[in-house]
Amino acid sequence: MKQSIRDKLEHLASRLEELDRALAAEDAARDMNVFRELSRERAEIEPVVALYRDYLQAEADCATARELIAEPEMRELGELELEAGLARIGELDGELQRALLPRDPNDERNLFLEIRAGTGGDEAALFAGDLLRMYTRYAERQRWRVEIVSASESDLGGYKEVIARVVGAGAYSRLKFESGGHRVQRIPVTETQGRIHTSACTVAVLPEADEVEAVDINPADLRIDTFRASGAGGQHIN
Repeated sequence: MKQSIRDKLEHLASRLEELDRALAAEDAARDMNVFRELSRERAEIEPVVALYRDYLQAEADCATARELIAEPEMRELGELELEAGLARIGELDGELQRALLPRDPNDERNLFLEIRAGTGGDEAALFAGDLLRMYTRYAERQRWRVEIVSASESDLGGYKEVIARVVGAGAYSRLKFESGGHRVQRIPVTETQGRIHTSACTVAVLPEADEVEAVDINPADLRIDTFRASGAGGQHIN
């Protein structure tokens, strides 16, 4: 592991200890806005620090394995443990590097999920319904809430178009890569001769925007122009 990455992880570990002390203080909940910000920060860095601690443990296990290798009667066991430890270090190193990548500022937002049936007619609409059920069940497992905003149902029970709002921590970060085209090849219920059809749907995942505060407009800043039509079109008759 590069020293710069190790230094960054050590800083995060120290910061996690500071946050734990701050959140455990008697007056921690006095300012709920500050409390929520600290809790959110802790939730973000705690998984990274947990990975780093696993990495340190794997390094310690490798050091112990090397000591075993130095003893002739324990060499074989030490080599096996060293191999497993090095593999674990390589795995954790990749996870840590991904965890330290800059986060999308929208990752913790709620989202709007839009599913549109594409080519395939009624079967595409049924596929859109299958996709909605899949995302809904996944959301339930994550303890998120799904609200149907609008839906255009097909005659066979699917959806020509459906828009849902998904509410939950980290919802956008988990589903944002679902945007794009989805297709399925199967024998649809609308097929009487057993032929395989290809149906497609498009999925759009958009982060929920912040509420916009009411904007006060000074009437003095407005310019209102009024025009009247003229000509032989009958506008000025009588």
